[in-house]
Amino acid sequence: MSSRSPERVHVVIERTDGSRIVRLPAPRWLVSVAVGIGGLALVAAGAFYTDYVALKTQREQFAALQTRLTEQQQVIDGFQQRVSRVRSEVDSWRDLREKIWQPFGPEGDTPARGSGIGGGTAQRHLETTSGPRLSILDELDELTAVVTDEGENLRALERFIGKAGKALASLPSRWPVRGPVNSGFGGRASPWSTGSTEFHGGLDIGAPRGTAVMAPAPGTVVLAGSHPEYGVTLVIDHGNDIKTLYGHLTKATVAQGQQVQRGQQIGLTGNTGRSSGAHLHYEIQVKGQPVNPRSYLWD
Repeated sequence: MSSRSPERVHVVIERTDGSRIVRLPAPRWLVSVAVGIGGLALVAAGAFYTDYVALKTQREQFAALQTRLTEQQQVIDGFQQRVSRVRSEVDSWRDLREKIWQPFGPEGDTPARGSGIGGGTAQRHLETTSGPRLSILDELDELTAVVTDEGENLRALERFIGKAGKALASLPSRWPVRGPVNSGFGGRASPWSTGSTEFHGGLDIGAPRGTAVMAPAPGTVVLAGSHPEYGVTLVIDHGNDIKTLYGHLTKATVAQGQQVQRGQQIGLTGNTGRSSGAHLHYEIQVKGQPVNPRSYLWD
């Protein structure tokens, strides 16, 4: 029985012009294996290229996403900084409100909501300062609550000021005449007796003779005449046991019993009575007792 030689295949490599370079004989199975391996290699290369393209696209998308996240984080940081500035401004409102309420005493203030509770605040502050930062919604909720509380407090203050408006408007808060204060309220060396002191019940405001004197608040003239100490003198009753006295006038331009308004001319400065030169003696009396006019002057 004769053996059959394996079938062989010739592989020919030619140039592009058709001239043959080499002719290689090879078993058919080897060529089939080589072709299979080549096909698998092509398939693997195609899959690798597809994965490479997909990975490159994903990397580009991830880089764009990182850029967007960075931009959004900057927006969030800027928002939180603005919220902090707004909260600081609201805190300044609280300080201002407390300063406004202070002269009226604790009974005048409307207690802020939740001011009587205790505990928890320090822990909450610790969490917000040393722990994770609050979300934007939490920041907005807290800011809204603070602004709402301060809004209620300011509206309460507005209602109180509205009730007290008439009393405040009646206070002699303006200067009746502008000029240097030659002599203040309280004890002073007597200008008439060397070495002695006396109590001065008002302000001596220097002004040339004939300078207009203006009413510092509305009221009723209860005295317009001559006084041995103050010369030509005016006294205005502003209500609430408050009166103002104007001395050493050249003349009064209003009459007793006349109603006057804030800023209305009531007289002219002069040098009448016991006086060493042209000026206005301005005095505020509360329940008949002189008080320091500077405590009432707002402007």
